[in-house]
Amino acid sequence: MPQVAFVSGAGRGIGKAIAIRLAQDGFDVAINDILASKEALEETASEIKRIGRKVSVALADVSKWAEIESAIDASVKELGGLHVMVANAGMCRIKPMLEITPEEWEQELSVNLTGMFYQYQLAAKQMIKQGSGGKIIGAASMVAHKGVPMMAGYSASKWGVRGLTQVAAQEFAKHGITVVNYCPGMVNTPMWASVDEYYRKYFGGKPGEHKAKFESNILVGRLSEPEDIAKFVSYLASKECDYITGQSLLIDGGCFLT
Repeated sequence: MPQVAFVSGAGRGIGKAIAIRLAQDGFDVAINDILASKEALEETASEIKRIGRKVSVALADVSKWAEIESAIDASVKELGGLHVMVANAGMCRIKPMLEITPEEWEQELSVNLTGMFYQYQLAAKQMIKQGSGGKIIGAASMVAHKGVPMMAGYSASKWGVRGLTQVAAQEFAKHGITVVNYCPGMVNTPMWASVDEYYRKYFGGKPGEHKAKFESNILVGRLSEPEDIAKFVSYLASKECDYITGQSLLIDGGCFLT
């Protein structure tokens, strides 16, 4: 029986790259995103089919229990199980802490932390039901190791994900389930492209100035690409990674060594 992976936030960027890489690794893949990403999600599905793997598509907001529960249940029925959960979906709001509204704060934590809890719990219940263990892989960030100005909600929620992962790893170990985080640094995605614009809005400067400043701290000399992260998640999802659990692992090009 083929192994099945579920990847949330798979409509574009890192999530899309992960879904395609896992298909290349031989997984059948269930992909999820929100309604606004329906067209992009279908493009991801088409690429997976071209690889020759089965794919299940579900539109769901990970911050809403009923939606993500339905998406996971539907994918299990369609593909036959769940062996790897990649809880990748998230959002990042770039704004001074003093200007964040209560609604904005609640939304960011709801997506990035509450949604992660939902995915962890639902995936673990399905894996326990199957009785064959599994891997839960969650998206944290380099800001889960060091908070970044203008990203209060993102930083706080990703620190929370680290704690959630440590607890889940301890509780799920007896069921043969490992739980880890991948913590990307600066990735060449639309979200990162907007950073310079937001920083110039609040701090001034020339176009590209703030982006270049951030990138100058990367020891390997370039932004990561979504495929760099996907390669790492491929390892985390593999049998070669059976002995790692409870960890939040940086893949940042050496940012925090500078």
